[in-house]
Amino acid sequence: MYAERVLSGMRPTGSLHLGHYHGVLKNWVRLQYEYPCLFFVADWHALTTQYDDPQGIVDATWEMVIDWLAAGVDPARATLFIQSQVPEHAELHLLLSMMAPLGWLERVPTYKDQQEKLENKDLSTYGFLGYPLLQSADILIYRADKVPVGEDQVPHIEFSREVARRFNHLYGREPGFADKAREAVRKLGAKRARRYEELRTRFQQQGEQAAIEQAHALLDEVHDLSHADRERLRGYLEGTGKMILVEPGALLTEASRMPGIDGQKMSKSYGNTITLREDATSVTQKIRRMPTDPARIRRTDAGDPDKCPVWQLHQVYSDAACQAWVQQGCRSAGIGCLDCKQPVIDAILREQAPMRERAQPFLDDPQLVRSIIADGNSKARHLARETMRDVRQAMGMDYR
Repeated sequence: MYAERVLSGMRPTGSLHLGHYHGVLKNWVRLQYEYPCLFFVADWHALTTQYDDPQGIVDATWEMVIDWLAAGVDPARATLFIQSQVPEHAELHLLLSMMAPLGWLERVPTYKDQQEKLENKDLSTYGFLGYPLLQSADILIYRADKVPVGEDQVPHIEFSREVARRFNHLYGREPGFADKAREAVRKLGAKRARRYEELRTRFQQQGEQAAIEQAHALLDEVHDLSHADRERLRGYLEGTGKMILVEPGALLTEASRMPGIDGQKMSKSYGNTITLREDATSVTQKIRRMPTDPARIRRTDAGDPDKCPVWQLHQVYSDAACQAWVQQGCRSAGIGCLDCKQPVIDAILREQAPMRERAQPFLDDPQLVRSIIADGNSKARHLARETMRDVRQAMGMDYR
């Protein structure tokens, strides 16, 4: 059984905004204290839609990594690396492409959806069609069992699970697998071996999920089993083979409620963002210029917070007392719109202050960022090489 591991990545888009912070980075910061985490720059993924204009990807990468560090991602707790600097990603992607059915790729929900949204781009490329498989390789090469995603990304995780199952089914049966598995059963000792066989029969003949869980718990009790025997027993139990690639699970994250300065979802494409390290003057001006309830033409006009984009920011940044003050003051015209906006300005500036402070050493000395990434690339490549060694052996492609 492989260790718990979290993997997540982001395409390099340059400076990140508060929507990225509330939707992704706050979660990363929390997860790094709970699990071993790998966070990567998905620069090859950027090429799936940006293949005709790759200029700027490198600069955008460094800007984005500084924002990760500014947000509180700690390289002492998490491994930070760049996808293209671990070429094993490409190797596993290539090998998986040999056994992944074309129909699996064509039915990924986002395939046609993205083609329609980016209709000005020629996306009739293998890179775009195959990006879910590259995404699977990103996950499977680190045997990551936890991938933080929103609900819209769950189909991609299920796709990765299907790819792992197919690979394990095709290549997990090493020569003499059954004999080696039966020999491993005997190593459990007479009492545990009988119990294992009973649970295996219950699962394979009756499909009892509880039997699988009990058998896994039984195996966890045996500490002197080799890793290879443990994986053989898990495969023998489930009627498959040795588990080479781990089936990942989705760590569901709440959708970000971060609105932009126009009330729509914060997005660079809408031009309504506030970046993580934006200077205080710019933030203040943007919030002060935000549209409000159109019914409040004069200061003495009563308003409705539910029709005001500023209220959406209060729902993110203000406590119950402040929100009650806004509701009562707006509806009674007891406060003006600038009065209403000030607590939001103050809250955003408080949130950004430690980010700017954490970012400054990396802005002063860019080599610090490059050293962090170089170290992360090395750690990630070590893990990737371990997986690829097992993959090549399973496929009979080990020429050593």
